[in-house]
Amino acid sequence: MTFRNPGRGDIPAGAGRTGSAAGRSGGSGRGRRTAVTVAAVWGTLICAALIAAPLALRDRLPDPLATHWKSAGPDSAMSFGAGLAPSLVLWGVAWAFLLVSAAHGEVLNRRGGRAGWWGFLVGGSVFALGVSGSILLANLDVADWRQAAMPGWAVPAVLGTAAVTGALAGYLGRGEPDRPIEPGDAPAIRLRPGQRAVWAGRATNRWLLWLSAAMLLAGVVSGAFLVLGAPVGETAWVAILPLLPLAVIVSLISDVRVRVGPDGLRVGFGPLSWPAFRVPTGKIAWAAAERRSPAEVGGWGLRGLPGTGRLAVMVRGGECLVVRRAGGGELVVSVDDAERAAALLNAYAAEEAAV
Repeated sequence: MTFRNPGRGDIPAGAGRTGSAAGRSGGSGRGRRTAVTVAAVWGTLICAALIAAPLALRDRLPDPLATHWKSAGPDSAMSFGAGLAPSLVLWGVAWAFLLVSAAHGEVLNRRGGRAGWWGFLVGGSVFALGVSGSILLANLDVADWRQAAMPGWAVPAVLGTAAVTGALAGYLGRGEPDRPIEPGDAPAIRLRPGQRAVWAGRATNRWLLWLSAAMLLAGVVSGAFLVLGAPVGETAWVAILPLLPLAVIVSLISDVRVRVGPDGLRVGFGPLSWPAFRVPTGKIAWAAAERRSPAEVGGWGLRGLPGTGRLAVMVRGGECLVVRRAGGGELVVSVDDAERAAALLNAYAAEEAAV
């Protein structure tokens, strides 16, 4: 018997409890609305400061502005508007991402995600203000951009202040501890004696797939120019060498395929489901389904720290299969219909334990 997504007729929908992340971690509607409101107001104030401060000091600034420094002094300049726009654009993109992730994502559902979100909101804004402020300070009251001197303490001060304020904001905004998953949260089904079933599912990140395709195309085009002898210069090598392997890596982490059977769990990467790794049934204590976000594990892709026993295959935020190993440790895999996979894994793990 085979269970495959998206069909839902083989395993009863109520076969066990999944214990949703929102119910466990305090990711309530009120907390989400508060975060979105604070982020909207805070981001607007930061944008206003990034625009108002340069305009207020414009009469004391040269045009163009020095925007990059080497040890000997400034080596490039931009017009007044272009020189200050990067800080505003940098913050604007980060702010939009934070608002969308808070309003529609999973990042606020768990403590680790909330800490990262609040830290990024405050630390990122301080960094943007620091970059803009240091450029203004270096150019203030100089007649020509070549005379602008960036203080040696400016860069470490900006980085240090952003890191400290971000860490403090993350600590204060992390909220209540998450209730850990317990065996009682694990979904379960009963297999008749001798009955065998297989479940197969997957998760895909279309944005990463498109990114992989774009990098592959850019690398191939650069390579074609080289082969045809077009006068593209040495910069073509800079483009082709990293883009092709990066395209392969991104394609592998953009699609994950999961199989659950009597022999345990198999997780395959990429369109060909290879490479892959397995977790035998005998090494599985129990499994459950939870909603997780990339912020909780450090981003997308294969994430983990040696010696911790924790590993995450994060393709996209949302529904994940969480497997507790018999010898300790945890495996998190992004996959659709994770509750069915967990129920079948638990059935086989129970059989193995009984034997």
